Amino acid sequence: MGEYETIGLLLIIVAFVIALVGAVIYFGGSSFSWFGNLPGDLKVERENFTFYFPLATMLVLSIVLSIIIKVILYFFS
Repeated sequence: MGEYETIGLLLIIVAFVIALVGAVIYFGGSSFSWFGNLPGDLKVERENFTFYFPLATMLVLSIVLSIIIKVILYFFS
């Protein structure tokens, strides 16, 4: 497989995964209400100021994506 074919295949796989995640979120949106509201997420609310930093959500997402990428690379390398 040439260089451009490999890049093209990778882009197709990434687009499929993004579409799949979008469909899951769209059709099962209410089941993800916990996402973004984990105990480690920081939220500061004042009179006319709101600061939200989803620390725990970012950590969970990073771990899950790292595992998915490692599994994909294991099977395709």
